[in-house]
Amino acid sequence: MSQPMLAAVTTADAIREQAALLFFERGYDATTLRQVAAAVGIKVSSLYNHIESKEQLLLSVMGGVMDDLLALQKVAVSQDVDVIDRLIAVLDCHIRFSASRAREVFIGNSELRSLPTDARAKVIAKRREYERRIQDLIVEAGREGKAVVLDARLHTYSIVAKGTHVASWYRPAGALSMDRIINIYAKAALRELSVNDADTRVDGWPAAA
Repeated sequence: MSQPMLAAVTTADAIREQAALLFFERGYDATTLRQVAAAVGIKVSSLYNHIESKEQLLLSVMGGVMDDLLALQKVAVSQDVDVIDRLIAVLDCHIRFSASRAREVFIGNSELRSLPTDARAKVIAKRREYERRIQDLIVEAGREGKAVVLDARLHTYSIVAKGTHVASWYRPAGALSMDRIINIYAKAALRELSVNDADTRVDGWPAAA
């Protein structure tokens, strides 16, 4: 990769990172492109080498975080293990990502209304794909008799909410390690599904604490 191209990628990443920070701290409406440019250390006019508008920048933040999450989730779902282990892997991915990308998770939950209609539809479609993969695992577990499924969609919402919850309070210097937090949340999710030996399954999963 040439130096100019490498610099362009670095600047684009910096713009997205600083925009996410400002959207988180001040809110989308109260953040200006001038503030984003100042945070990156470039002129406002230079922003337009990388973005089309403030709305497009918000879509880049919100759509980008979903793209990253979907890519990680796809790996977890594709593991060659039984459905309960795949569900634990998805829970691990979901909780760990939500904690490490808490600002973007917050923006995704609070600023969806700020997107133009077409952009909002794109983000919603990605969210539905993400939820569908979780729901498919839950349905499969129920079909195989490995879980008691009351309503697959509501169980899915419960799992998604766990990520939103941990994003709101997790701090790296807190009393619980990330592995321990995942261990607890995964046990709670499997217990909700009446998975036999839920605690043992989570404790025995390779990535569990």
